[in-house]
Amino acid sequence: MPTDLHFAPLPHPVPPPVPALLALAAFSYEDRRDILPALSEAMALCGCWLLDRKPTSLTQMEFRFELQLHAIVELYAALIAAGLELTRGSHLELTALCTVSKHSGAPGGFGGLGSVVTVALEVTFLDEITLPAVMGTGTAHA
Repeated sequence: MPTDLHFAPLPHPVPPPVPALLALAAFSYEDRRDILPALSEAMALCGCWLLDRKPTSLTQMEFRFELQLHAIVELYAALIAAGLELTRGSHLELTALCTVSKHSGAPGGFGGLGSVVTVALEVTFLDEITLPAVMGTGTAHA
């Protein structure tokens, strides 16, 4: 029986990479006049740097911004608190990034808490959609 056993060290887990662009989709039944100021304040409180804000259609707006990875949990909470309903895919993306953020400060962390994440957030305002507009049979009432 050999007495000189050598064990190979276990490999370190490979973290999921921080995405180059985090694409999020959300919707709201609230009036855009209420949501937009709340969303702007939420992004400012999280330390976001707004890169671009533009309407993509009559009922959608897109926001592009950057924030440090350590603030991703605060952003997640702020988006919900502002009244946005995130899609399932957006919840999954944010949850994964929150996990990366949690383990970034540990020895051998995953890219550091100072990493910058670029976010593209598309918000659809459902309060402005009426059945005629959806069916294409008439004009939407404001």
